[in-house]
Amino acid sequence: MIDFEHVSKEYKKGGRLALEDINFHVDEGEFVFLLGHSGAGKSTLLKLILREALPTSGKVTVLGKDVAKLRRHKIPYLRRQMGIIFQDFRLIPSMTVYENVAFAMHVLNVPHKEIRPRVEYILELVHLEDKAKCYPDTLSGGEQQRVAVARALVHNPKLVIADEPTGNIDPELSLEMMQLLERVSKMGITVLVVTHEHELVHRFHQRVVTLSHGRIVSDVPADPVAAAEDDLSLDVAAFDADDAAAAKKEVAAV
Repeated sequence: MIDFEHVSKEYKKGGRLALEDINFHVDEGEFVFLLGHSGAGKSTLLKLILREALPTSGKVTVLGKDVAKLRRHKIPYLRRQMGIIFQDFRLIPSMTVYENVAFAMHVLNVPHKEIRPRVEYILELVHLEDKAKCYPDTLSGGEQQRVAVARALVHNPKLVIADEPTGNIDPELSLEMMQLLERVSKMGITVLVVTHEHELVHRFHQRVVTLSHGRIVSDVPADPVAAAEDDLSLDVAAFDADDAAAAKKEVAAV
């Protein structure tokens, strides 16, 4: 899914390396936290995954593609296999919830008859079906974030990247957000959460890759037993395990 092999990134020749000798692999369906303080190199790493920048040395492979060898006209096709959740939501204020989520499918030229059932299904998945006709400024921060998640999922991506997704919501909603993303990964979608929030990360028991000054300083594997116990004890914010199993089948069918 994602491979970094001895990757370094230098923005200015002779300057400080933004990333230095990065090596890590993310499997299909895996949930990974990318943890680090401001300036650790998280943004640069994301730019390489999204092919917004190229490595100075080493090899970056995303969804089976060597990003350095990807022709410019092929870049949009790579990104269309991803769903991006931004810290500031980036919802279009003049569009309703339904229209914001459907917009991604219009951009991808999905046939109109396929858009409505898909959007309605995804809104039900994140428990926003009753907000479909609402505008973003009438929603709470948590609701806006769930719209952003729905928009990231609606085109059935192989990879979801959440860039500081809890930065604009309170701690309780942050936990709900992480629960939702965990269940997204159980649908077979790879999830990469970029964050600086140590306390939030350690509430869960997923894999944690920690960056500091452009280097990976630790890579702690997931604890599946503890994660399963958490799944039983925490309230489910968006949908439960049965929903996730059914969702995986429905996602493929829609």
